[in-house]
Amino acid sequence: MDAQIVDPEGDDLDLPPVKYEYLDHTADVQIHAWGETLKEAFEQAAIALGGYMTNLDTVKVEKVALLEAEGEDLVSLLYKWLDEVLFLFCAEPFLVIRNVIITEFDETNFKIKARCGGEAFDLNKHPQGTEIKAITYSNMQVHDKEVFVIIDI
Repeated sequence: MDAQIVDPEGDDLDLPPVKYEYLDHTADVQIHAWGETLKEAFEQAAIALGGYMTNLDTVKVEKVALLEAEGEDLVSLLYKWLDEVLFLFCAEPFLVIRNVIITEFDETNFKIKARCGGEAFDLNKHPQGTEIKAITYSNMQVHDKEVFVIIDI
């Protein structure tokens, strides 16, 4: 889906507390994200993508991307959701996500709508982390309040 990029308009998109970690995995990296709810775990997994590619403390919220994702089940929803977030970084305006607010999280029909705040990646401002090539289905797990995702680096 195409993301619509808008101005922040007073969105509270400060960097939330970190509720994710990066786990070593053969030739790749696994993101383990958690929260008080599954929705928060999905938000944290999306933020973790940006955090792996740069230091999020250097990112301001200058633009907001309105994203939507749909799946056939929770695992495919997580995959498609993170794929949409990764696409933001890989296409104009190369948006690095600092914060995510999922405004609609439908666990029955497997749909997400969200506001993702960040700014265009700039090597003069943002330290370069490791490029994420793709989200994978390999060993992807969705539990009550946590998710595990292997990313191809």
